Amino acid sequence: MKIDLLPLGARFQWKGITYTKIGPMTASGETGGVAFIPKHAVLKPAPGEEFPLPPPEAAGQTLDAAKVSTAFESYHQTALTLTDEAGREALEMARKRFLGEIR
Repeated sequence: MKIDLLPLGARFQWKGITYTKIGPMTASGETGGVAFIPKHAVLKPAPGEEFPLPPPEAAGQTLDAAKVSTAFESYHQTALTLTDEAGREALEMARKRFLGEIR
């Protein structure tokens, strides 16, 4: 398993040392100290521990088009209030491109 797939607090072994994940790519060793764990490192569960199952793939998952459009329009209206005229023109062009891509 890779470090970025483990939740905080997960216990694992790497290079014969048992660690506990304390950050996105850091872990504390049993004997103290903090180690940087590279993303490419292949980690094993600590003795007596099991790694959590990875989340199921999102393949085939669809979004509700009406919800996406409603959320985007809300965002767009807020963005329009935060910019000047030139920015509003650019946002409107971007809005048209976005809506054209999702419809």
